[in-house]
Amino acid sequence: MPQYEIINTEELRMVKVTLDGDTVRAESGALHYMIGNIEMVTKKPSMGGFLKSMVSGESIFRPTYTGKGEVYFGPPSFGEYHVLELNGNSMVLDSGAYICSDEGIEVGIIRNKGITMFSGEGIWQTTVSGTGTLVYYSQGPIQEIDLVNSTLTVDGDFAVARDASLNYETRMLGKGMMSKIAGGEGFVNIISGTGKVYLSPVPSRFNNLASRVINQTVGKIIPLINRNSN
Repeated sequence: MPQYEIINTEELRMVKVTLDGDTVRAESGALHYMIGNIEMVTKKPSMGGFLKSMVSGESIFRPTYTGKGEVYFGPPSFGEYHVLELNGNSMVLDSGAYICSDEGIEVGIIRNKGITMFSGEGIWQTTVSGTGTLVYYSQGPIQEIDLVNSTLTVDGDFAVARDASLNYETRMLGKGMMSKIAGGEGFVNIISGTGKVYLSPVPSRFNNLASRVINQTVGKIIPLINRNSN
C-alpha cells in the first residue's frame, strides 16, 4: 500500500507518497514533482461524470500514479494536510479539500441539496467512499466533533469533511422574524444526526500572516490609485 507522509517544515507543506509498485489517485493539478519510475495515467470519465463536471465546475479528471518512487502533492497554500482512514464508509468533503487517496477509494461529485448560495459552502461537493487512506486539505487545524443524535450549528464554511450519513441544511439562525433579522448571524449551516464532523474554524498562522500582508498592501495601493486619479 502507498505510504503517506505530511511534510511540515516552516513554510514548506507538502504531501509525500511513497510507492513500491502501488497506485495513488490525486486531484487534477495537485502534483508538485515525482522521483523514480512512476507512470501517470488519466482515465476517460463516464458521460454522466463528464456532464456533472460541466455543471458543477469540479474536476473529474483525477490521475493515478503507479510505480516505484516518491510523489509530492499539494496546492500552493499555507493550510494544513490531514491523513484519514476510511473503513468502508462514505464522507463528504468541502470543495477543494480532496488531495489524494488509495486507488481503492471511490471519488465522486454530489449536489448537496441542503446547501444554498448563502451558506458559504459549495453546492457541489466531493464524495469519497471505500476502504483505504485519504489525504485532505484545510485552511487550518482540524477539530473533530462526534455527533450522537445531536445537532451542530456552524456559522461559516468551516465544515471541511463530514460523514455522508449526516443531514445538512442551511437556514437563518433564530426563532421568529425579529431574531432572524436583528440577531446578526444570518444564514448558518446545520449538521445533524450521528457521525463525525471535521471543522477548521481557525486559519493556520501562515494563512493569517498572508492575509495580513495582503490587506496591508491593498491598504497602501488604494490611496495611491485614488490620488493618481484625481
